[in-house]
Amino acid sequence: MSSEAHSGPGYVKIWVWLVLLLLAGFIVFEVEMSKTLAVCLLFGIALVKAYLVVRHYMHLKNVPPMLYVVAGIPVLLAIGMVLSLIPDIGHNYR
Repeated sequence: MSSEAHSGPGYVKIWVWLVLLLLAGFIVFEVEMSKTLAVCLLFGIALVKAYLVVRHYMHLKNVPPMLYVVAGIPVLLAIGMVLSLIPDIGHNYR
């Protein structure tokens, strides 16, 4: 078996990136900054980690682009549902 069978970064390299991103999340938690910035950074780090896991450990880097469209439509609908509730939530807590 040749080493050319697997292209791209190996599992250990992705795992190291995930550990580094975990440490970055802890650092964001400990550094003094506004809550909004901290939450945005933590969600950004979480998105990058989810992307790495889905792409490399779930082997979705070679799927056709149409799968992303099919999977993206429910995500957009879920985001739309959450955003549509924001006026009701703000109205109830004033």
